Amino acid sequence: MSSLDYLSQGSLQDNLRDAAKEPERAQEHCLPPFAGGQHFFEYLLVVSLKKKGSGADYEPTITYQFPKRENLLRGQQEEEERLLGAIPLFCFPDGNEWAPLTEYPRETFSFVLTNVDGSRKIGYCRRLLPAGRGPRLPKVYCIISCIGCFGLFSKILDEVEKRHQISMAVIYPFMQGLREAAFPAPGKTVTLKSFIPDSGTEFISLTRPLDSHLEHVDFSSLLRCLRFEQILQIFASAVLERRIIFLAEGLSTLSQCIHAAAALLYPFSWAHTYIPVVPERLLDTVCCPTPFMVGVQMRFQQQVMDSPMEEVLLVNLCEGTFLMSVGDEKDILPPKLQDDILDSLGQGTNEPQTSEQLNEHVSGPFVQFFVKTVGHYASYIKREANGQGHFQERAFYKALTSKANRRFVKKFVKTQLFSLFIQEAEKSRNPPAGYFQQKILEYEEQKKQKKSREKTVK
Repeated sequence: MSSLDYLSQGSLQDNLRDAAKEPERAQEHCLPPFAGGQHFFEYLLVVSLKKKGSGADYEPTITYQFPKRENLLRGQQEEEERLLGAIPLFCFPDGNEWAPLTEYPRETFSFVLTNVDGSRKIGYCRRLLPAGRGPRLPKVYCIISCIGCFGLFSKILDEVEKRHQISMAVIYPFMQGLREAAFPAPGKTVTLKSFIPDSGTEFISLTRPLDSHLEHVDFSSLLRCLRFEQILQIFASAVLERRIIFLAEGLSTLSQCIHAAAALLYPFSWAHTYIPVVPERLLDTVCCPTPFMVGVQMRFQQQVMDSPMEEVLLVNLCEGTFLMSVGDEKDILPPKLQDDILDSLGQGTNEPQTSEQLNEHVSGPFVQFFVKTVGHYASYIKREANGQGHFQERAFYKALTSKANRRFVKKFVKTQLFSLFIQEAEKSRNPPAGYFQQKILEYEEQKKQKKSREKTVK
């Protein structure tokens, strides 16, 4: 299900829905990779509020675009227009009623545009008051990319903001240099040379984390808002692909918390409706009967509560409470494995940690949960002579000795999360050499050593 399928009124919404139904063209906006890697971004946009008539309504409008794409084929041109037509709505999801301000806290957030084939474009946004005196309206810098790496793009937005305070003209050479640079491999750095008037030449280093599976996430907001037990219940709901709504006022808090919740599912990927900050015009998303994970600003809480919703987990991030729940969230996961997760999360929480260390500390126990429950999947893919695999579902869950684990896995194998993962594994002759596979091998080695020690004792 595309996050654009819920736009339901007017020509813009029709265009967006059409775009979402054309998965075969979805990759046209991902610029071709260099020999050394992907491009950093597709577009840098500035979205400003423009007055509508004589009332208090303003309409978000793109007032700057880099690069201007020329010589596009007709189909590519239409695709670009659809994409650019959607973006302003997500840069100002709070509605159209604004008044000029003298103070406004800077906010960094992101949104995701999802096509029906699951391909996603990420909008990295910085919303702030432009330089000047007197009341003025906020504007948004938005970088559109196919790459998920929130920390790195936040640093790029810092550089864009610094240059905009001087002149829009200073942004162009910086973004041009960035566009010509290859996206670094995990653990690698790309250094850009940039000239700023009155400051001279600057060298800007952009480094990707070595462990790239967590580079798009920061767990600190989620930990500030919720207790470990609550995070575990959100994880349990997500694993069974239920409907989850996060409420918060700040755009930064919403987008960081929803990205963090989705990241707990690694190595699996949430393939359903996923909108980190739902624009006011799309609030009827919460009435959808299919799975979704969405963020809604607190000002729309009553509107959400009054909506005719199916069973849902409604999380108030401001108060750290569940306003609505199904009621069985504590019983979804096997009790022993729940205790293991909580014990691991509780260890060393008072020690100072870097962002990467914190991410690993929070994510690790959830990865271990999947290692223990489904880490044996590769042994139950039977291959034909041509290499095509066939997953032996019944034998797979029967291999689990724990009844509680078996009961959980029998449900989990029916989810789209697991189905998509297994479909990829069936196509590949060997398990992917990634972080999850590394943890599986470590766990198997620990089990062997434990058996060996037990034999020695006997």
